[in-house]
Amino acid sequence: MALLEQWRSTAYSAKADKQELQKLWADYFEKEKEIYQQLLKDPDTEVKGTVKELADKYEIDIMTMTGFLDGINDSLKEPNPIEEMEEDTEVSLAFDKELLYKNMVGAQADWLYGLEEWNDIFDEEKRKELYKEQKRSTTIVKGEKIGRNDPCPCGSGKKYKKCCGARV
Repeated sequence: MALLEQWRSTAYSAKADKQELQKLWADYFEKEKEIYQQLLKDPDTEVKGTVKELADKYEIDIMTMTGFLDGINDSLKEPNPIEEMEEDTEVSLAFDKELLYKNMVGAQADWLYGLEEWNDIFDEEKRKELYKEQKRSTTIVKGEKIGRNDPCPCGSGKKYKKCCGARV
């Protein structure tokens, strides 16, 4: 079984004891925060190695590292092959700073996008801009409702109720 599959079956298990799962996630979030603090201190240096080497570097177990790699993958410059990843798979943590910040906002991870280390990367204005950009990208805007007697939007020249509205 690939590492990612093992991580997901443990972390998202419906059968697991709720208290154990809460502890797993509380521990995970604390370790995740520590890794991000280290990465953000030197955001332009690419951190590379095997899954095992990185787990050792950050003093965490393989499963926690797998979860971290799963979480950061959408923010990387080059995604890692996380689906078939094993302990000896070579991975990179080279991330796109703006994308990572926006993904943290999107995940509502205020303990991550609120890290002090971001202050040295983006000024407050830029962080606000990225925050708003992310929030806008997930806002759904509904179009104007078409009235029964309005001209049909298909361009036929008929009233909506006699054209496309009749099919509804």
